[in-house]
Amino acid sequence: MTGRKRFRRRMAALFVVSLIFCIGFTWHYVGRMVPDRLSVVENEKEIFSFPGLLDTTLYSESEEVVLGNGSDIPADQIHITSGESFSIEGKDLGSYKLGVKLFGLIKFKDIQVDVVDEKYAVPCGLPVGIYLRSEGIMVIGTGEVRTGTGESAEPAAGILKSGDYIEAINGVSISDKETLVQKINENRDQDAVLTVRREGEEIQVKLNPVYTEDGDYKMGVWVRDDTQGIGTMTYVDLNGRFGALGHGISDSDTGEVVEIEEGDLYDTKILGIEKGSSGKPGVLSGVIYYGPGSQLGHIEANTGEGIFGTVNDRFSKSLQGEPMEIGYRQDIHKGEAFIRSSVSGEVKDYRIEIQKVDYNSPHKSKGMVIKVVDEELLALTGGIVQGMSGSPVL
Repeated sequence: MTGRKRFRRRMAALFVVSLIFCIGFTWHYVGRMVPDRLSVVENEKEIFSFPGLLDTTLYSESEEVVLGNGSDIPADQIHITSGESFSIEGKDLGSYKLGVKLFGLIKFKDIQVDVVDEKYAVPCGLPVGIYLRSEGIMVIGTGEVRTGTGESAEPAAGILKSGDYIEAINGVSISDKETLVQKINENRDQDAVLTVRREGEEIQVKLNPVYTEDGDYKMGVWVRDDTQGIGTMTYVDLNGRFGALGHGISDSDTGEVVEIEEGDLYDTKILGIEKGSSGKPGVLSGVIYYGPGSQLGHIEANTGEGIFGTVNDRFSKSLQGEPMEIGYRQDIHKGEAFIRSSVSGEVKDYRIEIQKVDYNSPHKSKGMVIKVVDEELLALTGGIVQGMSGSPVL
């Protein structure tokens, strides 16, 4: 056998092995993306998505479960591509099957769809590290800069204001502070056209950067493109969706709820507690472990009622406790209740007293007043401290 033939055979063998590996990896990857089981409340439409999934066909094996892909017309079969959302609605209580075909041809697996009469979730009370990336570069404020000739200038004054989000410069989209600085310096002293999102509307503004004494071109604006902190996980439902904090994450300078592109949850460890006192709220201090191996989930929304998203398998498998029926505002009454928290290092339920319930409050996160009466928690924290917001009430 000549050397050329041996080389060709080795390359052919390598190709076959690589193909088998790719197929196996894809099969395993898709298997992780597609859950084995989903739960929906009877006669309520639930929205789902499988991030990173290949082209897939979903089909219902029962008329009791209908699918949707954005249309008002229900279907028994839909086609979705990576990242697209779809809806499931269950008409009657029971367990049904939803079939999955890759590329519309290869039968991959069946998803069990449980149609239930109430929504259930596991109450958590666990600390989590939070990292958010803003949707655009958030403007904190404007200020003076010292020009190359030693004079003071404020190029952005009256043009940009706190709460603006810079989305692009001269038509080029930007997503981080470093790119903004780079583009401003490339622009030099020419007028820069900024695409800005202000109070939900997109506008364009023009300003002229100045050459400063440190050798850079600057706009005279303070900006931020991310935020992080420690909070409490409230619940994880049976589909792996979570809710945390019970209030939105606001920028420390502007006070506005940060408009986010996305974010992630990470492992964290509470290192200390500064007890609260009259007129002075306490605070939890700790460390967040960033990195792929420490990730717990993905944040999809930052709202006035909290942050929401999905947890990963590692977090789901670490959950303890049984799912409980989720209560609604009308189910809350004054009297004894409990909050679940791991502020002591282990998950415990602490006694509280619900003193007031406002059933008509427009703010979902401010519908009741509670008082901590548990002696152990009072000795530990002095009450509810910053970082405990989102502790589930039982």
